[in-house]
Amino acid sequence: MNAKSVISHEVAVAAGPFAPGHLGELTRTVPFEMVDEVLADTGRTQQRIRDLPSRVVVYLLLAGALFPGIGWQQVWQRLTAGLEGLETAAPTAGALAQARRRVGSGPLHRLFDLLRGPAAGVGTVGTWWRGLLVCAVDGTLVAVPDSPANQAEFVRHRCNNGGAGYPSLRLLVLVSCGTRTVLDAVFGPTTKGETFYAPSLVRSLREGMIVLLDRNFAAQALVEAIAETGAHILVRVKEHRRLPVLERFPDGSYLSRLGAVAVRVIDCEITVSTSQGRRTGAYRLLTTLTDSHAHPAAELIKLYHERWEVETSYLEIKSTLLGGRVLRARTPAGVTQELFALLVTYQVLRLAMADATGIRPDTDPDRASFSIALNTARDLLVQAVGVFNDTGIDLVGTIGRRVLADLMPARRVRTRPRVVKRAISKYNARGIVDRTSYKATINIDILTTRTT
Repeated sequence: MNAKSVISHEVAVAAGPFAPGHLGELTRTVPFEMVDEVLADTGRTQQRIRDLPSRVVVYLLLAGALFPGIGWQQVWQRLTAGLEGLETAAPTAGALAQARRRVGSGPLHRLFDLLRGPAAGVGTVGTWWRGLLVCAVDGTLVAVPDSPANQAEFVRHRCNNGGAGYPSLRLLVLVSCGTRTVLDAVFGPTTKGETFYAPSLVRSLREGMIVLLDRNFAAQALVEAIAETGAHILVRVKEHRRLPVLERFPDGSYLSRLGAVAVRVIDCEITVSTSQGRRTGAYRLLTTLTDSHAHPAAELIKLYHERWEVETSYLEIKSTLLGGRVLRARTPAGVTQELFALLVTYQVLRLAMADATGIRPDTDPDRASFSIALNTARDLLVQAVGVFNDTGIDLVGTIGRRVLADLMPARRVRTRPRVVKRAISKYNARGIVDRTSYKATINIDILTTRTT
């Protein structure tokens, strides 16, 4: 048969030169009014209407985070692809660069401050532990272009096996482990370590939270600062760190002090058994939850495993969203702008996923696929679909429906330590990594013989 079907659709976008300023269905989370407000607050609203109004430039930057592997003119083509029949500008690469410089990083930073948060309801599965919102902090490195301006600000690491290909910045995030939404973030040159940047995240901690930390963050000053906010801490410390035994508890943990803070110490051995063999590791955990009856040691040990959720957030940002690519910006100011745009875009995707799983109280947000949400958002942006919600209140939307239609299986227990695969490191590469999922039996033994 030679019959053909003709399909047409209508799109609703802003009028005039503001039409390309959208993010598809994600515009509902970052509406025009919000963008106009941050532009006004930061003094970046245009003085006259141009082909590239400031609001449009903000959406261009967010769209650039959705499409990291292409140039800015190609990002513009995706913003306007669904606007057939409307007269839109065709800016040059130079005009787009000038517009991005004109807007600066302030509006993106302010937008991030408005959107950051846990996105967790009281009944959200996997988000709370004994009434406490479970959060985690960790750091990672993000590669930036090796332009002269970036090399003057950021460091190209030198390692035993050779130098890194690009300069890097250090990024630290505070993540809600259940929804993997970002509560706060800080970044800067790698000449400063994680413990230098971590105190900047304390502003977002409060009573009713428990924050999980790796042993690199077990500094006395940081623990004291977090404790002053009313938030609780569960942090791994080095096995041989001297901590006085003030009182033994029935569950094997003991009371101690770290500076001015009363803490509880848990020494344990964790044995993971699979068909490939057994592996045992020793752990020493420290917490400000000092009531052994209300917060049993065995449960705290299991809770600490949730710290890996922040690693999964970095995987989604760096590998799925960025696709393992280096950032575009060739100046430190541009890097700041681009990274805030990346964090905002990641957050709005996570908020859309949380809204979707939130309508099913028994569904753990872990089962929502970030890849499905990302690719659906990209499709809807190119089609300019869902910019306005004309069907009443729809918390789920197309993104949410596609996520719910293809939920992932329940999360597996992580049984393998991180390994270094790149030779560009001071550590030797570990070669082939076995990513096979094995059924595992985990045994926890709380040790009571240590006295320091």
